[in-house]
Amino acid sequence: MQQEISPNPGLSHLPSLRWWIGGILFLSTVINYIDRQTLSVLGPYLKQEFRWKNEDFALIVISFRIAYSIGQTLMGRLLDRIGTRRGLSLTVAFYSFAAMLTSLATGLYSFCGFRFLLGLGESANWPGATKAVAEWFPKQERGWAVALFDSGSSVGGIIAPLLVVWCYLRFGWRPTFVMIAMLGFLWILLWRRLYHSPENHPRISPQEKAMILAEREIDHPQGTQRPSTSWSSLFRLPETWGVIVARSFSDPVWFFIADWFFIYLKQDKQIDPQHSILAAWIPFLGADLGNFAGGGISSWLIRRGWKVEPARKIVILVGGFGVAFLIPTIFVSNLFAISALFAFATFSYAAYSTMALVLPSDLFPRDAVATVSGISGTGAGLCAIVATYLIGQVTDRYTFTPVLIAASLIPLTGAFITMALIKSKRPNPRELTIDD
Repeated sequence: MQQEISPNPGLSHLPSLRWWIGGILFLSTVINYIDRQTLSVLGPYLKQEFRWKNEDFALIVISFRIAYSIGQTLMGRLLDRIGTRRGLSLTVAFYSFAAMLTSLATGLYSFCGFRFLLGLGESANWPGATKAVAEWFPKQERGWAVALFDSGSSVGGIIAPLLVVWCYLRFGWRPTFVMIAMLGFLWILLWRRLYHSPENHPRISPQEKAMILAEREIDHPQGTQRPSTSWSSLFRLPETWGVIVARSFSDPVWFFIADWFFIYLKQDKQIDPQHSILAAWIPFLGADLGNFAGGGISSWLIRRGWKVEPARKIVILVGGFGVAFLIPTIFVSNLFAISALFAFATFSYAAYSTMALVLPSDLFPRDAVATVSGISGTGAGLCAIVATYLIGQVTDRYTFTPVLIAASLIPLTGAFITMALIKSKRPNPRELTIDD
């Protein structure tokens, strides 16, 4: 349960406090991705030092993905039980410590172990941030709010190559892991100071508090009884599977780009990592813009009178088509042309992904949002594990061409399945709560 805080009359109100909350969630995602990307950026150097093949590197990535996949369901459940503030404080501290421990790795298996711990801690970020958005934002703003925090992944992807390569060239790879890990501990200090529930936040204005609580009253009028549902009942809802498919058919594409982009440039295009940082940030910038485009377009459609679900689903469908721009990269060799095509694909993916992330807050009650978000994250993680294993196998034997073709077509398939599973005429899942 969220910790109760008595309002402090000595503190001034922060205007639009919910957007300050969105900003600190954005910072959490940035740091989460910088920690994660440290290994990806150092991958070409570590492969050479430890004489790893792509299959070996894939095992390290899979170790992270296994923990990340299992952890999202477990952490989502934990966050729904102990609250957003306490839950994210504990999990960010955990994964920052795990990132620091990676500096002690001595070979393949120790890297796998430390990455497993990192994945377990980092898995709480998206369920926790989605839960915070459901607590603080009305429906018409949730697309923007999710776009804001989710854009941290692409901003982290932009920052990581510059920061990590700079640290590596000056200090070596072991100190680099330690220095990057310190960012998480600094974030916790800011988080503990800023984040409380809207009901009890000492710096919320009366007007903003009334607006947030009024939105909750619309969703769940006082005196209404919500029948509880078991985990098995939750999995019988087609909406749950729609959310799972939306993420499971799209997230592996992002993980492929985040984990393998530098290796792809080196192996297939013979572009050195030190040179690729000149343009490698472009796909991550594309994803950043896509987050806000997806959130902004859906929010604009809702203000124009569209129902929430069609406004989300049309963005998912168009985004699914846009990811196919990965295919033309097979035929070009110029770094900036490759990056531009990847950027259009990541722009489309990010618009799609923003809608997939906001769906749990649209479809389910607040005390189940992190649980459903975590379940969908587990599904996405399991698919990413299979994809990572296949990428390692295929690219050691052939090139990245089959991988790029598959990554272009799978999200579109997921978009059609999601549209079929999430229907307007249905029993309202928001009237349900989750039992053990």
